[in-house]
Amino acid sequence: MADPFRLTVLQALTTVIEGVNPDAGFQHDLRGSVFRGRSVYGDNDPLPMVSILEHPDPPVPADTQSDNPMATREWHLLVQGFTKDDMVHPSDASYRLKAEVETVLSAERTREGGRNPLGLGSVTRRNGSQVLEMSIGVGTVRPSDEHPSYFGFFWLPLRLRLVEKLDDPYS
Repeated sequence: MADPFRLTVLQALTTVIEGVNPDAGFQHDLRGSVFRGRSVYGDNDPLPMVSILEHPDPPVPADTQSDNPMATREWHLLVQGFTKDDMVHPSDASYRLKAEVETVLSAERTREGGRNPLGLGSVTRRNGSQVLEMSIGVGTVRPSDEHPSYFGFFWLPLRLRLVEKLDDPYS
């Protein structure tokens, strides 16, 4: 069975962020360390790591015509990355990881002239749901408040503009 379109988008984002690795010229290696929908972490989790979460305050949906199953909607996500702290400069590692994640996301945002973000845009998906646009927010870097010597983190907001086929979320 196929996955719902939004899960397909999250899977594509996971693959893109896992592109942060030394084979691609990056300092960090996120292969196998990018998670979807995960907000609880423990001492045995890999560092660095990234989690992709839906923003806790979704935007108010726009009205759609009742006879049209297609709707254009905004979907707000948070990319949260975790790094080991540097005791002298606690946020440095998080700034470096955030920059690398922004680099791979920016390349996807402009794929094929911006017409095919994540490989799910109008170029490859002419019928059904598609990603129209991806915007990358400013982001925030913080040292850990709970474990000052354990890890630092960043939040990076993403806004996706989607066309969704409401009567077929798997399209």
